[in-house]
Amino acid sequence: MLPATPHFAFGPRNYRLMWAGLAVLGLGFITMMLDRADYGEGTLGLIVGPLLLVTGFGLEFAAILVRSQPGMEALVGAPAEPAAAAVALPAPAPTLTAPPVLPMPTPKPSRPGYKRT
Repeated sequence: MLPATPHFAFGPRNYRLMWAGLAVLGLGFITMMLDRADYGEGTLGLIVGPLLLVTGFGLEFAAILVRSQPGMEALVGAPAEPAAAAVALPAPAPTLTAPPVLPMPTPKPSRPGYKRT
């Protein structure tokens, strides 16, 4: 069996989504800080900032859940080279197995090893 090539969970597409989500999250927090109304009760603090945060978290979840390359599940475990160029390998030699080793029963003492008084 040919060794499979390593498959990473995150591809370039996932990393781009992750960095975009982090940027939108940072923008959302900065937008909420920039609100000049008392206690952040203006439009920026109550509407725009939270919408940016929800969008940023949505991008982060998408970065985790989106497949890096569509159709990759069909390629996992497939040989790396075409079948026509495959080299015929000799059959593996049969392995010799020894019979299982059973534990030896411990001899029971005929009399106790201590003296009762």
